[in-house]
Amino acid sequence: MVKVNVKNGTLAQKEIDAYVQYAIEANPGKLVTELDIDIDGDFANLTYHFGEIPFDRIRRITGYLVGTLDRFNNAKKAEVEDRVKHSIAPDVEDDIYVTA
Repeated sequence: MVKVNVKNGTLAQKEIDAYVQYAIEANPGKLVTELDIDIDGDFANLTYHFGEIPFDRIRRITGYLVGTLDRFNNAKKAEVEDRVKHSIAPDVEDDIYVTA
């Protein structure tokens, strides 16, 4: 549900609904939580407020795409604990020599 604030005038509910629909369609992938409509003569200035879209992190672990490990059996859980986690090599800038 989008909270709507109308400033400097009044609007019919049909107009408000049209502005809300426009705000949602104009911002795909974002959650519009609040809409400020500032009436300025024949114009309406719209200000959008966005909320966080919850998401689950999915990782590739032992060949499977998973969000959590709760459905893994004991063997898979052991495989996860035994796996080698790779990291980026340490900074090697000090080992570089330039000769003229």
